[in-house]
Amino acid sequence: MPGRRPRLQPFASRQPASDGRPVGFQGIIAIWLGASLASLSPTAAPPAWEKTVTTLPRGDFPNPRPFVATYNFGWNDLVAATGEIQFDKSANRLQFQGVGQTVGIARALWKFDVHHRAVADAETLRPIEMSQVEERRRKTVTDDLLFTADGVERTRIDSKTNKRSALKTFTFPGGVFDMHSALLYLRSQPLREGDVYRLVVYPATSPYLATLTVSGHPSITIAAGTYKAIKLDVQLYKIGKKLELEPHKKFRRASVWVSDDADRLLLRIEAGIFVGTVFAELQSVRFRL
Repeated sequence: MPGRRPRLQPFASRQPASDGRPVGFQGIIAIWLGASLASLSPTAAPPAWEKTVTTLPRGDFPNPRPFVATYNFGWNDLVAATGEIQFDKSANRLQFQGVGQTVGIARALWKFDVHHRAVADAETLRPIEMSQVEERRRKTVTDDLLFTADGVERTRIDSKTNKRSALKTFTFPGGVFDMHSALLYLRSQPLREGDVYRLVVYPATSPYLATLTVSGHPSITIAAGTYKAIKLDVQLYKIGKKLELEPHKKFRRASVWVSDDADRLLLRIEAGIFVGTVFAELQSVRFRL
């Protein structure tokens, strides 16, 4: 297409995993990217929801400083996966890179590796492009997203066919976030108790409406230490082809804690889903100059 920006090149290998069934990135590793996900219970959809979407510009809270962080992911009391997150700034862009893999018993049952890369504008915090590679049992699936001022374009490559899918588009006036840019935008806001934000988010394959409410400022103790935190609650709906809202069928309830300090790191997420409780928890963080 003439005039289009070049697509982001994934940094991951595209060789398929040797065995195991897939564990979706949105189901485990992307829980970190979805720091806004907190209370996903099915409630009544807001009327004329398009008019309720938050249109505020980015907030005054400074952008994150570069860091490397590690997380554990799992369900109930079982650690099923680990991940490493790298966040950097280059010129006027903010770049997020994440790698994750199943471990231990979970990996013996199904081998799964995921690589995620996303870029956002450092001034506006709007998404630019995203690439995600999932290495599954018998194939590798790559999703490439290119964001525009009022929407997103997606293509997919499946190693079974080795063909790029037809271009899929989603348009929404005011723009669409990916998970990385949604987190950046939210952490830039004041996040006072009772504040509500509604965002249209396109994590990888479908659009969602996320309604986020700041519910408190408690303290929380996790593997990485004890932090004063900001707790968020969220309602999540899938957006249909005709912009109708559909309740999320898998997520039931969740809570998220973000550090209430100059870094606003994601500390922990607990989410009730159809197979039990899944979690993501910060294990370590190292800030870079």
